[in-house]
Amino acid sequence: MLTIASYGGGVNSTAMLIGAHERGESVDLILFADTGGEKPETYAFVNRFSRWLVSRGMPEIITVRKTTKRQGRYNAPGVSLTLEQHSLQTGTLPAVAYGMKSCSLKFKRDPQNEYVKNWQPAVDAWASGEKLTKLIGYDAGEAHRQAAAPDDSGYLNRYPLIEWGWGREGCEAAITRAGLCVPPKSSCFFCPNMKEWEILELKERHPELLERALQIERNAGPNLIVIKGLARDITWQQIVDYDRRQGNLLPARADAMPCECYDGE
Repeated sequence: MLTIASYGGGVNSTAMLIGAHERGESVDLILFADTGGEKPETYAFVNRFSRWLVSRGMPEIITVRKTTKRQGRYNAPGVSLTLEQHSLQTGTLPAVAYGMKSCSLKFKRDPQNEYVKNWQPAVDAWASGEKLTKLIGYDAGEAHRQAAAPDDSGYLNRYPLIEWGWGREGCEAAITRAGLCVPPKSSCFFCPNMKEWEILELKERHPELLERALQIERNAGPNLIVIKGLARDITWQQIVDYDRRQGNLLPARADAMPCECYDGE
């Protein structure tokens, strides 16, 4: 049975692939769905880890992106469309800001499924009635996510980190054991699930990315009714302005949520 891995660029899916290598388990395809909004540190780590995998006889990481058939203000037909471009074109925020997950499904799940649909080994396997094993990097503390993720048609989902009992500490230990630095958290630089300290860290490390995130928020502003901005009950602009005046953080928001993007990162 063919095995494919959904790679998110963060701690969990990195540890999952390291664990597979340690156990001598074969992986036939590794896909990284790029929303176009990851921070530079994540892109650098993905490239570095891909070289690590290849040097140990495993597949390189293949990057896939959402493509569109329609002409848009920021893209041409048949080329990749980033989540940032989509947000600016539609005057909206990422779907998670509204309590939905369609941004993750459209920009992470669907591009991976589209690639596999046209990958000849998968085509041949499905034609013979076989299913593909899909590795997903939910760790041992995320068993509730496994229960909420039914198998896709043509796939059997497998959650190695849960099988191995690897929580966050176990994942980080595996990465260190492999001689790698623990990667930064993987998320879009304009993710509504970012906490205040992460937003302010973005301001310090990548002010140009913060400005692009604020532009998404400003662009969507006239269309917002129930929520106020990327932080839902307040805007990112308010967070940045408050920190500039007071030098400290806003009180913790009751609706702050952990990022639960499709691939487990």
